[in-house]
Amino acid sequence: MMSNNVHIQRQKIMIKSLLQQKRPLVSRLLSLSSSPSSSLAFSTSASASASSKSPESTTQAFDRPLKSIHRLNTIHHIPQYSYFKQEIASRLIDRLDDIIRDDGFPLALEIGSGGILTSSHDGLASASAASSEFQDDFLYKEIVQDDGYPMGGIGGIRKLVMMDSLHSSNNQNNDSNNNDQAMKYTKEEVERCSTYKLKADEEQPLPFPNDTFDLVLSSTSMHWVNDLPQLWKEIRRILKPDGCFLFAMIGGSTLSELSLSLNIAELEREGGVSSHVGPFVDFSDVGSLLSNAGFNLTTIDVDTIKLGYPNSMVLMEHLQRMGESNACLNRRRNVNVDTFLASACLYDKMYPLQDDDDDDGDRIATLIFS
Repeated sequence: MMSNNVHIQRQKIMIKSLLQQKRPLVSRLLSLSSSPSSSLAFSTSASASASSKSPESTTQAFDRPLKSIHRLNTIHHIPQYSYFKQEIASRLIDRLDDIIRDDGFPLALEIGSGGILTSSHDGLASASAASSEFQDDFLYKEIVQDDGYPMGGIGGIRKLVMMDSLHSSNNQNNDSNNNDQAMKYTKEEVERCSTYKLKADEEQPLPFPNDTFDLVLSSTSMHWVNDLPQLWKEIRRILKPDGCFLFAMIGGSTLSELSLSLNIAELEREGGVSSHVGPFVDFSDVGSLLSNAGFNLTTIDVDTIKLGYPNSMVLMEHLQRMGESNACLNRRRNVNVDTFLASACLYDKMYPLQDDDDDDGDRIATLIFS
C-alpha cells in the first residue's frame, strides 16, 4: 500500500513538472482540441421537392457495431445514469411546445429512440420481461403530457413511431411493449399518444415512403452517425411539405476538460495522441448542411450544461454507463493504466474544485448541445 502511495505522489510531481516546464505544449494542445461541435437544430420544411439520391462516399469516423455493444451493456444502468439525456429531452419537447399549429403533428417519428430487448440476440445481451422498464423513452415521457390539444400529447402528437437499431425486430412484441407502457403510464397518457416500435439503422435508407410524417424528432443520438448529410436528406424525403424536423445533438467543445487532460497524458506516456472525445459536427456547418438537405427556415439554438464530478474517473464511469464510451475508429485499442492515472492528476490540477474550502466539491465537465 505504501508503494502505491509513493507511486501516486511521483505521478503528481511529474505532472506538476510537466505543467510548469511545458506551457507552450499545453497551449498547442488547446488549439488542436478546439471545438468539435453540437447542434440542436429546428427546421420547418416548406414544399421543397425530395432530394435525389446520389451515392456519396463518406469517411467513417465511428465504429457502429461497437457503439451498439456499448448501448446494450447499459440497459440496466439507464435509470441511474439518465439524468443528462432526460434533461435534453425535456428541453427539446419544451421547444416543440412553443410551435403553434392548429392540428399539431399527428404522426411523428423518433430516430434513435433507445433500444428495448425482449429476447437474447447474437449473444450480445439477454433481458427479462422487466427489462422493458429500462427503455430510455425520454421523449415519450415528455410527449404524453397534456398539452391542451383535443387529441394527442405535446405538439398534438397522436402516434409516435419509435425507430432504433436495437429494437428486437420490426413488428415483433409491439403488443407486449404497449402493455409495458400501460404499466408505466396512466391510461389517459397511453390513449393520448400511442407508439409503434421499429428496428432500422439510421445509416441506411429510411424504410418509409415520401411525405409520410408531420414531425421527425431525435434526441442525443445523431452524434454517433457517420453520414449526417445523407440521414438529413432521408429525413427531408419522408417529411410532409411544411413538416418539422426537431433534434438535439451533442457537440461543440463538449468534454474539452477530459479531452485535454487525456491528450497531454497520452502524449507524455505514449508519444502520440489518439481520439478520446468526438469528433463532432462543427456549429458553423449545421445550417448549411440542413439547407443542402432541402430544409427551410432553419433555426439553431446552442445550450451549455456544466456538470460537476469529483474527479475524471467518476466522469468516465458515468459516460460508460450512459453508453457514451469512445467508439472512434482511430482510437487507441489499449490505453495504459499510467496514462489514465496521469490524466486524472492533470484533470485535478488543471480544473480545481469549485469551492477550494470544500474537499467534497466537484470539478466541472462541460457538455454542449444544440
